[in-house]
Amino acid sequence: MKERLSIIVVEQDADRALRIVDGLRETGTHDILVISESAALARRIAERKPDIVLIDAGDPSRDVLEELALAAGPMERPVAMFVDRSDAALTRAAIAAGMSAYVVDGLRADRIKPILDAAMARFHMFQQMRAELTATKAALEERKVIERAKAILMRARGIDEEAAYVLLRKTAMDQGRRLADIAQQLVMAAGLLT
Repeated sequence: MKERLSIIVVEQDADRALRIVDGLRETGTHDILVISESAALARRIAERKPDIVLIDAGDPSRDVLEELALAAGPMERPVAMFVDRSDAALTRAAIAAGMSAYVVDGLRADRIKPILDAAMARFHMFQQMRAELTATKAALEERKVIERAKAILMRARGIDEEAAYVLLRKTAMDQGRRLADIAQQLVMAAGLLT
């Protein structure tokens, strides 16, 4: 965990908020903002761009949980939610909403630092997995375009697959461009001609 974090605590009850802030202060010197009302929560969080958001939801309904999760921006930053009780449906909803940590009966000062560490580590792990998935999908789409371009060249020139690939690669190298870009242009041009 970084030495100094920007933390937003979402808590309506002033006494509970104070306990959370005290627990956070024991873990280090942090920039902490407590938000007690949910009006414009998403905007306030986005403006602040915190390192992590802690939500003490007490006994949330599924709708409240999803609303708080979306406002906190779990795809943009780690979000840890503390609840007094839970059931399987709420746990699934929290996971589906992208919570980095969903802690039942966990609002104790001695547990705050490990929960912060775990939430941040989990968030960064999922962020890396999302980036890898996006890159893999992009590579697969490029591969499909290259295969279509090779098929177009094979039909138009009466050449085999290897010769079509060599022609695409040579064209890309001659023009100093990516093979996928050349293939995309060929597929688009062929689409215009048919």
